[in-house]
Amino acid sequence: MRRDPYLLAALTSAALPGADPVRVQLLDEGDAGADLDAAVVEVVGGERHLVSVPRTAAAGADLEREAAALGLLARVGGTPTAPHRLPFAVPAVSGSAPLPEGGRVVVTTWLEGAALDVTDLAPGRLADSLAVALAAVHALPVEMVDEAGLPVWSASELRGRRLSELDRAAATGRVPARLLSRWEQGLEEVGWWRFSPVVVHGDLDGSRVLTDGRTVTGVTGWGSLAVGDPADDVAWLAAAAPTETLDGVLAACAAARHEPPGSDPGLAGRARLAGEMALARYLLHGVAAEDDDVLDDATAMLEDLDASLDDGDELAP
Repeated sequence: MRRDPYLLAALTSAALPGADPVRVQLLDEGDAGADLDAAVVEVVGGERHLVSVPRTAAAGADLEREAAALGLLARVGGTPTAPHRLPFAVPAVSGSAPLPEGGRVVVTTWLEGAALDVTDLAPGRLADSLAVALAAVHALPVEMVDEAGLPVWSASELRGRRLSELDRAAATGRVPARLLSRWEQGLEEVGWWRFSPVVVHGDLDGSRVLTDGRTVTGVTGWGSLAVGDPADDVAWLAAAAPTETLDGVLAACAAARHEPPGSDPGLAGRARLAGEMALARYLLHGVAAEDDDVLDDATAMLEDLDASLDDGDELAP
């Protein structure tokens, strides 16, 4: 059962001593995240905060990881004086308070901005701004992520995780054979998996990238911050944007990082693979949750993806 908005306002006051809430707007479950109660709370003075309260222990652990990630970003790239200043805003942890049932409520600053629509990413200022934002994240120091206790994956470990997802998805019997073959082909492209892992957001999509219509102004949803595959941060583009948009953003991102063209020749292919296999992960989520609605939805999307592919459309030509 979702918590009452008045309770969320009271929890905000507990996490921010002296704050006096005057307005509360609940976020729907899709915006709040899995097993979270969340709301935007405005306090006297006009400041707006995001209050997040976990419903389960797993959600509480996810919230703690995001709080740790935001703390790391504040130290290394989230403030004007930080050593690796980011070219966009990142939420800051404003306060927290323990919950009687265990876990804690976490309050962060609320970022204004519109979610990025991939149809707006024609070559130009916004696409270039996204590329610069990605480059800045990928240039953050790997050792700081390790020291913060956040995940650090090698290229071979990342490939192994994809292989495990492929095997588990195949075992459901719900993935079309052509997709399984296509994904296996990508995972067998050994050259694709010779890359240097970098700091990645890890769960990026258009809803987490905020813009003013011209530039990227903020990025939210940092609970999956890790050292991993840069392809994961553009998988959503590979899945939803035209090929030329993806290629343009990748080229601009490499230029922003002063990397020579072709320094990671498998990047676009891994991004397409990750974008498609996101449906397999959604399917596996349905399996773990024993949720027939999710299973049926994921199955339908996998069938639609399979039907959309041309016979000559190979993931790894």
